[in-house]
Amino acid sequence: MQHRLGVDIGGTFTDVVLESGTRRFTAKVLTTSDAPERGVLEAISAVLTEARRDASALSLIIHGTTLATNALIERKGAETALITTLGFRDTVEIRHENRFEQYDVGIDLPPPLVPRRRRFAVRERIDARGRVLEPLCEEHVLRIADEIERLGIAAVAIGFLHSFTNPAHEQRAGAILAERLPRVSVTLSSDVSPEMREYERFSTACANAYLQPLIASYLGRLQRDLGAAGVTCPLYLMLSGGGLTTIETAVRFPVRLVESGPAGGAIFASHIARQCGLERVVSFDMGGTTAKICLIDAFRPQTSRVFEVARIYRFRKGSGLPLRVPVIDMVEIGAGGGSIARVDSLERIGVGPDSAGAEPGPACYGRGGAEPTVTDADLVLGRIDADAFSGGRMALDAAAAAGALDRGVGKPLGLSPLLAALGISEMVDENMSAAARVHAIESGKDVRGRVLVAFGGAAPLHAARVAEKLGMDRVLVPSSAGVGSAIGFLRAPIAYEIVRSRLQRLSAFAAPEVNGLFAAMRAEAEAIVRRGAPDAALDEERHAFMRYRGQGHEVMVPLPPGPYGDADVSRLADAFSTAYRTLYSRIVPGADIEVVSWALSLRAPVDLAVEVPQAIERHVAAPAGRRMLFDPATGEQVEAAVYRRCDLQPGATVRGPAVITEDETSTVVSPAFDASINGFGYIELTRRG
Repeated sequence: MQHRLGVDIGGTFTDVVLESGTRRFTAKVLTTSDAPERGVLEAISAVLTEARRDASALSLIIHGTTLATNALIERKGAETALITTLGFRDTVEIRHENRFEQYDVGIDLPPPLVPRRRRFAVRERIDARGRVLEPLCEEHVLRIADEIERLGIAAVAIGFLHSFTNPAHEQRAGAILAERLPRVSVTLSSDVSPEMREYERFSTACANAYLQPLIASYLGRLQRDLGAAGVTCPLYLMLSGGGLTTIETAVRFPVRLVESGPAGGAIFASHIARQCGLERVVSFDMGGTTAKICLIDAFRPQTSRVFEVARIYRFRKGSGLPLRVPVIDMVEIGAGGGSIARVDSLERIGVGPDSAGAEPGPACYGRGGAEPTVTDADLVLGRIDADAFSGGRMALDAAAAAGALDRGVGKPLGLSPLLAALGISEMVDENMSAAARVHAIESGKDVRGRVLVAFGGAAPLHAARVAEKLGMDRVLVPSSAGVGSAIGFLRAPIAYEIVRSRLQRLSAFAAPEVNGLFAAMRAEAEAIVRRGAPDAALDEERHAFMRYRGQGHEVMVPLPPGPYGDADVSRLADAFSTAYRTLYSRIVPGADIEVVSWALSLRAPVDLAVEVPQAIERHVAAPAGRRMLFDPATGEQVEAAVYRRCDLQPGATVRGPAVITEDETSTVVSPAFDASINGFGYIELTRRG
């Protein structure tokens, strides 16, 4: 029997899931931000004790974390230097020379990770076709190495102009630094992001270097402590693109871990969609710090190769640090259980993006938190049982929650704590609904007619209201929803994706060049995947990032398998037209088409047990109790039946308003919905009428 463990470190809670054969054990503990590995070991010990297993019995551990994301947001990475081409020292500060908020005269731009005093320029030049125009000045690199040593810098990013076409100068500079400064981490932009557009490439390389010492240190401590606890099984890391990789690759490319936790949630939702035969789904993951929303079609999450982290201006696109790595495409906003609410100068309630986290946490935790949070509002509104939170292991202080709401929101606006809680809840629900709506529109899609799959500790509390605002009629809350991302890790394949920039016009398509490029990409990806899956039959997927000639942005286009010949030009053009029409509802007849970048993804198949739904017989469930619940649609308190999820068998029906409780979360069934338990044991909310 296999005993597989998923570990997810969030901003507030650390979640662990142990799947032992057909049984599942879960634990949720507060994240120990000063030493995250301590919380991981605590949670692992809890599930092993419950399962009555020794640490040596574990066969696999899969780990995702927000450590990389938090380090970038909080600017807690290593002191980093950048070495670049002479004349391009300020590329990371000039950015695109555009304004993400056109009419704000006092606009703030996010400061680069590497300040100007630690950015160095060296004489060298390679043109856009990879030809050397000026040799690398190695003496200059050596002088820079001496300065880096003098400053005590821990990590260096090297980003030269056009290195994606010819990495020779970057590789030579990296070799010089490695020999001269063996203890300094070195990142080459041609390794971490070999694509055109130097600002994004330099930004990604700087972020990777900035994270390397931190992630290497953490993973080293985690391996040490797991070994001391008797764990001998392999440890894999979740990547932002939805695949798994080894510790060695994670240490080399920590920037690919930035969205690893949310990626696990999207994979979890796609697995639920496949189980239940749901072709069009919205994944809704709300934890203690953020809410993540992802569109899933045909059981596959939407993907991208560029995203922004640490947006500083109302989460507006363009106000963060761009990272060009494969990622599951989702919108992420500062709306979680720990998100702090306050009243601004215009007497408006604002929620987030800052969070109370695990320390001190919401006021109701009784750990020193004094500011009102979403969790405090949910408790006052009757959605959370103060005595049954986290399975009764953590009692909540309702009086402290009401006091924080009164001080922070109620008194400034002349509202009772109950109405202050309603205002906070409505604001956070509207923020999440608006984010989902805009994300779908930007993707050329619609949320209406989709099913909302809700998971994470806070999502089931808010899912019904969010669905009402989005005009959605069905909500699905899977089993163990409170630890959904950790379960998603156990559904992910060992995989790796590589992207290469190589401009090709379809009117002058060079099939041998493209075939050679894909062969080299396949070899590089396979070398990484084989470290974790040495004997598996690997699945390959190809994409191209294409545009009409003269456009500034590309469309991701699925490609047929290769090799390609001259006759395949029409197939590539048809594939582009289909993708372009899906996004923009039209095409541009007669315009030349070009490919900017090529992508190859290689993955090992996932061996999962086939789950068969139970036969169901409809019956009305008996409640375990009743309590008052505030209905935001009417602005009144209503009496709601309370059910324990463990008492509800497949086929059980529940009429709203109701609350279904479990250890990790609670599901609120609003008066507009009824609930039933499907054959997999999942809660399905259906809008009346």
